[in-house]
Amino acid sequence: MTTGARLSSSGADQPQPGEPARAAPQGAAAWKPWTVGVAFLGVVGLALAGRATVPGDGAGLPRANAIALIGLMVAPIGMALLLANVHGRPTAADFGLRRPPIGRAIGLSVAVWVGVTALTVLWVVAVAIDDDEGPLTERLGTDGTLTVLVLIVVLTILAPLQEEFLFRGYIFRALRNRRRLWPAAVTTGVLFAATHVGWLPLALMVPIVIFAIALCLLYHCTGSLYPGIAVHAMFNSLPLAGALDWTWQTPLLMAGSTLVALAIARLIAASLATDG
Repeated sequence: MTTGARLSSSGADQPQPGEPARAAPQGAAAWKPWTVGVAFLGVVGLALAGRATVPGDGAGLPRANAIALIGLMVAPIGMALLLANVHGRPTAADFGLRRPPIGRAIGLSVAVWVGVTALTVLWVVAVAIDDDEGPLTERLGTDGTLTVLVLIVVLTILAPLQEEFLFRGYIFRALRNRRRLWPAAVTTGVLFAATHVGWLPLALMVPIVIFAIALCLLYHCTGSLYPGIAVHAMFNSLPLAGALDWTWQTPLLMAGSTLVALAIARLIAASLATDG
């Protein structure tokens, strides 16, 4: 099965009268859109648990809380795998963990990153966003080695990895089994933004929705989750570097976080069944 066929196949297709019966959908094509609701409620619960784990006084994070927060950040990957396993053992390719066409992936990734970053900056300036609603850097503070390490791991490595795996790799893919590209992408974008309420200012939800839609389109056009993970890691690195008052360290953070997130994604792919 080709990349395009797998991404665009629809379980809603039924054989016409006189046509031979078609084989039951396999792999990601069998994922049911109703499971998106289960996934969304699960990730909201995890987000609320994560918020309760972070004290919010700007005094850093105790070691036990740091471990709990990291565990909660990994949990959405396990949730997506459990939902996918209801329909049989998923392959790496079902989640889009496959090599993309390199030239197209690089070109589209750069375009998405530059475009969404510029849009977000312009939006923040135009709306004069107040950040009192509790971004993670505000709730934890930025003092101490452990705190900085937790921020890097959570915001620039695990968040891009698990959010792409769950929202683009599972939710968007499941919605595509019943909906066309744009309705599936917009729905995914709205659900993605909803899980950030309470962590980020409400005024930021508009660029977040657009960012999530762009990542869905990037996944659709490349047939791979890896470009989205890379763009997401780089996108999250800039505000963190700004909060840490980093200068020359910023490109190192962007490159390092991206490579680590992609390496973990490759390990996940290796642990799954290969494309049949």
